[in-house]
Amino acid sequence: MAQYQAPLRDMQFVLHEVLNVEATLKKMPAHAEVTRDLLDQVLEEGGKFCAEVLFPLNAVGDREGCTLDTTTHEVKTPTGFKAAYTQFVEAGWPALSCDPTYGGQGLPHVAQSAFQEMMNSANQAWTMYPGLTHGAYQALLAHGTEAQKTTVLPKLIEGTWTGTMCLTEPHCGTDLGLLRSRAEPQADGTYKITGGKIFISSGEHDMAENIVHLVLARLPDAPPGTKGISLFLVPKYMYGADGMLGARNPITCGALEHKMGIHGNSTCQMNLDGAVGTIVGQPNKGLNAMFVMMNGARLGVGMQSLGLMATAYQSSAAYAKERIQSRSLSGPKAKDKPADPIIVHPDVRRMLLTQRAYLEGSRAFAYWIALQADIAHYSDDEDERKDAEDMLTLLTPVIKAFITDAGFECTNLAMQVYGGHGYISENGIEQLARDARINMIYEGTNTIQSLDLLGRKVLGDGGAKLKKFGREVEAFVSEHQQEPGMAEFAAGLEDIGGKLTDISGWVGMQGMKNPEEIGAAAVDYLRLAGHMVYAYFWARMAQVALPKAKDDAFYNAKVQTAKFYYARLLPESEMLVKRIKAGSKSLLSLEAEAF
Repeated sequence: MAQYQAPLRDMQFVLHEVLNVEATLKKMPAHAEVTRDLLDQVLEEGGKFCAEVLFPLNAVGDREGCTLDTTTHEVKTPTGFKAAYTQFVEAGWPALSCDPTYGGQGLPHVAQSAFQEMMNSANQAWTMYPGLTHGAYQALLAHGTEAQKTTVLPKLIEGTWTGTMCLTEPHCGTDLGLLRSRAEPQADGTYKITGGKIFISSGEHDMAENIVHLVLARLPDAPPGTKGISLFLVPKYMYGADGMLGARNPITCGALEHKMGIHGNSTCQMNLDGAVGTIVGQPNKGLNAMFVMMNGARLGVGMQSLGLMATAYQSSAAYAKERIQSRSLSGPKAKDKPADPIIVHPDVRRMLLTQRAYLEGSRAFAYWIALQADIAHYSDDEDERKDAEDMLTLLTPVIKAFITDAGFECTNLAMQVYGGHGYISENGIEQLARDARINMIYEGTNTIQSLDLLGRKVLGDGGAKLKKFGREVEAFVSEHQQEPGMAEFAAGLEDIGGKLTDISGWVGMQGMKNPEEIGAAAVDYLRLAGHMVYAYFWARMAQVALPKAKDDAFYNAKVQTAKFYYARLLPESEMLVKRIKAGSKSLLSLEAEAF
């Protein structure tokens, strides 16, 4: 059976030994009192809630799914989901990293991210309900009117209301410039919004008393394309300034999507028939406001796959130690048994180590990004804030795409370790693979993230942000390359750093001659960048672990996994460079009619 316990020791290793988050947070007045002990208490209590309350509901949600009453348009979530959400709210978890001005606890983003990992490990479909809510909170905090913030934010923070983002329409997904939903101004300053949205996660459910939808639509005089999109706050139930609920607003669920995975989340087709909304931000500037939520969601999707990897690895590692099958090629290892545990076989080790390397590399990367968000928001140093914001801008597409690619690979590897017992639903492993697959698609497909990284984030500023990250890597190599055991990691980092620098210039030159070269190179380029990022964080983890590895199995495992990453996964960079240099010709020479 699939299993999950919060990997607290591994999480604490990254937070306290690799990133030293307490020292960084103490420099920020908003977080000066956040201690290591406080963070550990949050992790411990959060881990209990996730393992004991959410994880047992994961299979239930997958099996039951959500149900729609087509008469009332109400959606019922799977058995136990609502009760778990009530417990979540009563414990104050929705307020964890929110602004104390509106009732939040004011803890750092890095604490929220660690808790988010555990929730996704336990139950991704359930976690999407509060996850989307937190994104709506962030967008309204940044762009909402005072009236919206004063009334709505406390409700989102206390968890009695939830939120969604309503972007996609049947004829447009990524290309939002094609959307048709329209908003008609009213004499009282509100708008009546008409249109249809699809793929709306958590669009209708029974877990909270109200749902506020952030809806993209066009004003009557809006210019065409993305420059004519506005953002509106459209509640399920109207409300007064005191937050008291009023009449039902005509925004309803017309159907539930039937999906490959995340069955426990209500993915809705939403119909707006003159639904009343208020504008968020400036007219025709809706994407500026919505991108706060979208970028947060992209980081959140990375955390979804990080969480799934943790459960997949824990489960398959435990299974490999217990399942006996065949003998070791070098002779019996379990002589008291009729066969050896499959963990003795080299290829099973490969599958487990691949999972472990991507999992732990993802965790270090994701927590570091969360810490950059704290610095960008709360540091008193303007240069520090700018550097952190640049890192968030540059690496958000890598978080979203590289981690979700790894998540799907690792959940599939877990299923392979289980063999036929992983393919059947009884053991809960195939659910992880099905749930992981959507993460590569929604919130901007991984190809879109690749185009964003290469076209906008790297070539768009002449590589300035990439060079800034490169300088951080170079500084690490310079400081630590002479330390015992660090030579192989320093050499590997220098090698992939050189590859990424050289290929960035090469693609830029080719793209000036033919823009198709950017599209042809983008996916491989992001993967190359991802490997540089992971090589950097594995080198950092190795540097911390090496002095203690001889006498401590925990630290020795870190060093050996780092060596595996450099020996077995990082060499993919050679192939990626060759594929990028193959150019667009092999992709575009076959006429479309021939397909």
